[in-house]
Amino acid sequence: MKKMKNILIAILFLPLWACSQTTERTKTMNNTFTPDEQEVIATARRLTDLMIARNSKEINTLLADDFTLTHITGRVQSKAEWLKEIEQETMKYYGYEEVSVSVKMDGNRAVLTGRNRLDARIWGSRNTWNLQQVMTLEKRNGKWVILNSVASTF
Repeated sequence: MKKMKNILIAILFLPLWACSQTTERTKTMNNTFTPDEQEVIATARRLTDLMIARNSKEINTLLADDFTLTHITGRVQSKAEWLKEIEQETMKYYGYEEVSVSVKMDGNRAVLTGRNRLDARIWGSRNTWNLQQVMTLEKRNGKWVILNSVASTF
């Protein structure tokens, strides 16, 4: 009887164990990025590092000429406006902690969703913002260029 009970338990719980193993493999595969996805992520991280360094000259090279930034308030800024705010420190970035990142590819376009805890002073208010950035990028002449970025909180 005990042997039969052990067999029954094995039959009932083996599929659950197998599913948990499959889930873990899927999770691992989803965290493996292709070379293009890695370049997209590196571009977004470089942008954030350059924001902290107040290096508007280098930021300019990562952004499309018609780049726009939509703030959590809904305000849309042009590239020139935003770079000026960084230079004048009305938007000053101090540091960040990456929480998560995902990338969806569509040919030579990509949409990156990044979540960071961003330490920044924006228009006089300093805070550590739980900031989600959804960036659209395009590969031009072998280089990923950021077309726009839309910020929200998470």
